[in-house]
Formats: sequence, structure tokens, C-alpha cells
Amino acid sequence: MTLAAIADLAFAPAARSVREGAIPGATLGLVTADGERALVSTGAAQIAPMREPLTLGHWFDLASLTKVIATTPAILRLADEGRLDLDRPIADAIPDLRQYDVAGAAERRITFRAALAHQTHLPAVEPLYTYGDDPRRLRAFVLQREWRAGPPVYSDINFILLGIAIERLTGQPLDHLPMPPGLAWRPDAALSVATERCMWRERVLKGEVHDENASALGGAAGHAGLFGTVDGVLDFARGLLDGTGASPAALAAMRERASPTRTCGWERRVPGWPGGDACSDATIGHTGFTGTGLWLDFDRGLAWTLLTNRVHPTRHRETGIAALRRETGDRVIEAFDRAWPKSLAPPAPLC
Repeated sequence: MTLAAIADLAFAPAARSVREGAIPGATLGLVTADGERALVSTGAAQIAPMREPLTLGHWFDLASLTKVIATTPAILRLADEGRLDLDRPIADAIPDLRQYDVAGAAERRITFRAALAHQTHLPAVEPLYTYGDDPRRLRAFVLQREWRAGPPVYSDINFILLGIAIERLTGQPLDHLPMPPGLAWRPDAALSVATERCMWRERVLKGEVHDENASALGGAAGHAGLFGTVDGVLDFARGLLDGTGASPAALAAMRERASPTRTCGWERRVPGWPGGDACSDATIGHTGFTGTGLWLDFDRGLAWTLLTNRVHPTRHRETGIAALRRETGDRVIEAFDRAWPKSLAPPAPLC
């Protein structure tokens, strides 16, 4: 069985969702550590106010995949360069963090590693865009606010702080970070997948970041703002699978558990997670609110990305994306294992 045949089998649930109108369009990409890849796509990049067919060249709003494709690698590169210590407070890079309570503020004790692994007291999300749309003022608000305390949760605020730290350490806006082909902060809108008709901005978003807070912060933030094509996402994944895309120390941080469910940046395989239950314990993954997702099974040397525009034209409906992600992941692994039953890793090259 070829990798293309595996992709076709795994794509059947997404194709069904498109036919039934649950989601407008979907693209599935698979890549192995030796560089073999398979792509399949169907449906529409946009259905409102006009219909546009989805192609393999379209740019998707990656949403929270920004956290693992842009922000986490940037933080880990800075750690490699000795410009930060993962176990030191973020305040090392942002000395004005809670500057009116230097001695007592809990935010000043948050470490880079804790923020990467979502092991802080910060809330999941805050409607920052409702406080204004001056990016500099909103950054100041994030830094000076006394955040309500709670148990560790998956938090956009963690990564907004990490994005500000990157800006402080590099001396440039986050969207000036160079990205390889297939990944971009400002994609061609004409070749971008539409997301939501935003009630705040009063238009269908196309080539413009969907996340309201990222938009208010200037279009790019540590938690959202990156766009990618399916090939761009797979190129990134392959670099992690074959070790060329990150240092050994960075790869270890991304793969080793920092909490029962998370590594630095990524989610680890746990029962019922979005990547399905068939993958190995050496699998990491992440999802994006717009309908995107990426998973890497290091034991098998295999990664897959499911990219959809499930929030188009509105987020306020049930699309079945959670079950779709799990079924797709299980089908990927089950078909892959049937093709190479004697070894988790496929022979090279695939035929």
C-alpha cells in the first residue's frame, strides 16, 4: 500500500463531512521521516459570500498551531543560543512585567518552561480586543494586569507573554521572524482559505487572522497569527521527524513530558486526545481553533496534518471536528500499520 493510498483511506471521514455540509473543505497531508508525502483535498476554500474551490496551494489560518510552529521553536532557539534559560522567569526577558509589584506578583515567577507547558495560574483566554485595538497599549495591559489565579489550564495568555518575550529578546515584532516557504504571517489573501464572518470586524475573514486578540495585537501574537499551506506544515513536521528542524535539546523539550499531558508547547498522547488512540506513546500534536491540526508519531517516523475551515462561515454550529480528528488519526495509523506490519518504521523509499 502506498502512502497515497493510506491518505485516501484516512481522508474518507473528512470527505464525508464535506459532502454532508458539516465543513466547507478539508486537506489531509502525510509525511514520513525520509520525506515521502501524500496530499488529498476536497471541498471549498470559501462558500460565502461566494464559492471558491479548495486547492492544495491555499493558505490556512493555522490558529493555535502558531504556538508550536512559530513560538515554541523560537523560544527554544533562543534557549539554544543562551539568550534565555527555560527554568528562569519570563521577567528576565520582560523586566517591566508587573512592574508595580516586583516583589509579590505571581506573574513575575512564571518560567519559560511553565508557560510553554501551560503549567501556570493564568486563565485560558481573555477578550483583550474589547479593551481597544492599539497593539502597544494592549501589550502593556497584558504585562501590567494582575491576572486572576486558577489551576493550570491551556492558556493563550501564556503564549502571548512568550511572544512578547521573543519580541523583547530579538528587538523586532513577531511577524518579522523569518518563516520558510509555505509558512507566513501575511499570506496572499486571494489564495487564502476563508474563516469566519467576524461579528466584531463585520466581514468574512480571508488572509486575515481569525483570532480577535491576535488581530488587536497587530495581526501576529505568540498564540495565533501564522498561516500555512499543507506543504509548509509538512515541511516543518518532517524537520522534526528527521532531526534537521531543531537542535537535540529543542527536540527533547518538545517530546519529553513537562506535565501529565504536555511537553514544551505540544500535547502528548493521552486517551481520548484529538490525535486518536492508535498512535504510539511517542506522539505529540496540537490543534487550532479554525479547524487545523498536526500530529507527529516519532516511533513510526510519520506525521499528518488535517486542515479544515470548520469556522466558515461561523463558529456557532456543531461541525463534529473533534470526532473527525480522532477518526482521521486512527485511520492514518491503522492503514500505515497494515502496510508495514513487521516494523513501525516504513522502508525507504516508499513505492
